[in-house]
Amino acid sequence: MTRMKEMYKAQVAPALMKQFNYSSVMQIPRFDKIVVNIGAGDAKDNAKVIDNIIRDLTIITGQKAVATVAKKSVANFKLRQGMKIGAKVTLRGDRMYEFMDRLFNFSLPRVRDFKGINPNAFDGRGNYSLGLKEQLIFPEIEYDKVEKIRGMDICFVTTAQTDAEARELLRLMGAPFAQ
Repeated sequence: MTRMKEMYKAQVAPALMKQFNYSSVMQIPRFDKIVVNIGAGDAKDNAKVIDNIIRDLTIITGQKAVATVAKKSVANFKLRQGMKIGAKVTLRGDRMYEFMDRLFNFSLPRVRDFKGINPNAFDGRGNYSLGLKEQLIFPEIEYDKVEKIRGMDICFVTTAQTDAEARELLRLMGAPFAQ
């Protein structure tokens, strides 16, 4: 069991139970999954771009990434339905907690002029989304092997019913929110 999972069971869940006065332990918010996504518009011209993105995502998350395809054709973008335009990974269980630990404790502090993550990026249903400008903040990525600096979206999906519950869950797990 990972350190973050142990912390959730020992400290976070009891604190949330007390703070929000839940009548059952099943009401306590928990993490369902983390989705990491990288989109690449230039992948329509060069198929090798997708392979590099999948390699980087696999190294960062520890799980094989899958290519995402365009749902619709868009003539202005020279995009056809079914073209590969990015990659994503859905993390659950121990890999999810391990990734969260590395993100909060090692990667985000490596961001230049880091003041914290946006405390208002919740969707109204208890999910949190975070955007990163470059994949180089992860220590697993070697600078020399990076073809192009790419950003990524990270979405934390929780079972929380409100944004306040999800914000407190993330804060107790060690998310470095800006003041």
